[in-house]
Amino acid sequence: MDNSIIFMGTPDFAVKSLDYLIKKNLSIDCVVTSPDKKSGRGLKINESEVKKYSKLNKIKLLQPNNLTDPDFIKQIKELNPALLVVVAFRKLPRVLYEIPKHGAINLHASLLPDYRGAAPINWCLINNEKFTGVSIIKINEKIDYGKILMQEKIIIDRDEDYGTLKNRLSLIGSKILYKTIDLIFKNQIKEKAQIISENDKKAPKLTSENTRIDWDSSIDSIIGKIRGLAPKPGAWTILINDEDEIRMKILKARPASYSKSNSNNILLTQDKRIFISTRNGEIECDIIQLENKKAMTAKDTLNGYNFSSKCLVK
Repeated sequence: MDNSIIFMGTPDFAVKSLDYLIKKNLSIDCVVTSPDKKSGRGLKINESEVKKYSKLNKIKLLQPNNLTDPDFIKQIKELNPALLVVVAFRKLPRVLYEIPKHGAINLHASLLPDYRGAAPINWCLINNEKFTGVSIIKINEKIDYGKILMQEKIIIDRDEDYGTLKNRLSLIGSKILYKTIDLIFKNQIKEKAQIISENDKKAPKLTSENTRIDWDSSIDSIIGKIRGLAPKPGAWTILINDEDEIRMKILKARPASYSKSNSNNILLTQDKRIFISTRNGEIECDIIQLENKKAMTAKDTLNGYNFSSKCLVK
């Protein structure tokens, strides 16, 4: 029986899975990834991480602008895959996921039905969850609503941020994905419908609004947002330093006890350390990034930037 696979993905999170499946000698006949994008002042062409990996490993590559394009659909039908495997890609149209004998499956970085959406790893940390995991689901017409094929739960380390948790989940996910595919091809997979509730936690797309720090929140909530958005895109605030107002990202912080009475969003410095005092408590900022500057430790920042004695954040 032909067990050929078409793999669909774009960012580095997907590369871990693609690499693991290839090392397990699965038959990846083709990779589908997003079209190249132009960005920056010089409009430099940026290739996806999955494309870079595929070129390096000489895997057939397709980059459709439209997943319902007749020529693209024809190409997929001619490849006659047994299964479509999707990791961090786009919504698939029915005409595409109905082509393979075994349909299409997706690796999602949360314990569905919780954290359905575009940014599950971020929101899990932002909400200070103690556990998370990965889910492999059968793709249907609604994003992240398909039947669950396999899941694995993990404990979140207290010091983990988005970057470290993403890397850990990508490795765990790649192994669970392989186990799922193996069971599918052996016709031993068991499907379980998701129990959908209005109380399911969501993972909406990150925006400028929902990545801004709310200084009226609890210290735990502030630290959660910083962890959940580090190192990118970064939890941000507006720094008011005398007459200057600049955007500042806080990439690493922890609860602190600096002064005896909590203040209204005042930034304080002492002994090459940076503290922010709010009505609900204080944090110490270990790594920050001032607008148009690179991320630096508090000590390095203070060596080159002067915070006034009446510095505020808002």
